[in-house]
Amino acid sequence: MASSLYAPNLDDYLPSDSPPQEPPRSLTLRDLLDISPVLTEAAGAIVDDSFTRCFKSNSPEPWNWNIYLFPLWCLGVVIRYGLLFPLRALTLLLGWLAFFAAFFPVHFLMKGKSKIKRKIERKLVEMMCSVFVASWTGVIKYHGPRPSSRPYQVFVANHTSMIDFIILEQMTAFAVIMQKHPGWVGFIQKTILESVGCIWFNRNDLKDREVVGRKLRDHVQHPDNNPLLIFPEGTCVNNQYSVMFKKGAFELGSAVCPIAIKYNKIFVDAFWNSKKQSFTSHLGRLMTSWAVVCDVWFLEPQYLREGETSIEFTERVRDMIAARAGLKKVPWDGYLKHNRPSPKHTEEKQRMFAESVLRRLEEN
Repeated sequence: MASSLYAPNLDDYLPSDSPPQEPPRSLTLRDLLDISPVLTEAAGAIVDDSFTRCFKSNSPEPWNWNIYLFPLWCLGVVIRYGLLFPLRALTLLLGWLAFFAAFFPVHFLMKGKSKIKRKIERKLVEMMCSVFVASWTGVIKYHGPRPSSRPYQVFVANHTSMIDFIILEQMTAFAVIMQKHPGWVGFIQKTILESVGCIWFNRNDLKDREVVGRKLRDHVQHPDNNPLLIFPEGTCVNNQYSVMFKKGAFELGSAVCPIAIKYNKIFVDAFWNSKKQSFTSHLGRLMTSWAVVCDVWFLEPQYLREGETSIEFTERVRDMIAARAGLKKVPWDGYLKHNRPSPKHTEEKQRMFAESVLRRLEEN
């Protein structure tokens, strides 16, 4: 009580002619629009950090840090680059020569699309993929039943690198849905992989997406076609996270067979960052490593449940793959890796955000 008697009165220290203080006014849409870019930049920094983690290759920690380990590291470099790489390159070269010597006569001399021709081409593609895996000293362990060719089924897998397709293709000749590539990869796509029913698309062409959708529906209906393989993430992720799945594969009215792929990074990180590295350089890095170690799980086929939406079905399958491969689920669209939203789209989102906040303030 005594302390309140001796407390200073702040009004006594203000000049008598000072203007009266205005009561606080309510926020307007203009106020929120003024501060929304700041809030967006702050949230964007957090989002960018979380988003870019999905596409970063973690550098291995250096272990050649003392005089005892450095000579062993140097010896390993000599063995990998001076011995293993030449042997692997020779294996790959001889494999390609044998493949072309057998594939081109079958492909161009045998007319039509007979079952014998398709079977020979399928076996040759599987053989060539096995040669690729051997050129990395691939140690691949498959779990679960071998995939079979049946109508109305589609296989979906998480995506780390283009070698995902090679590792799965040596087991069974899948018809994969893949982005068109230039150079020697594009040559293989057009002349070889089309023989097993692979379908190509251009990520930036909307008309291409419609055509691919029709091809998918037609493909799954024929029992003689090779099993259909789709990477619904739509881009390569670093095998630590799982980004959103596109729902196209889950709207075909077919059984969805999940495949979980997990790489052991003890010898090499198999993640391919296509924005920073060509596929040729990526293969060179794998061929100069000690080995590529990988586990592949073929999980139980899943069907759309009664009352379940295609989005819920997609997320349920993604949960299965992420749990089996030990991946962290994140709510990002992998296409943002290639196509960031335009400034006009961002401003429109800011305006909508400000309006929603203003409505909530008025309601309260």
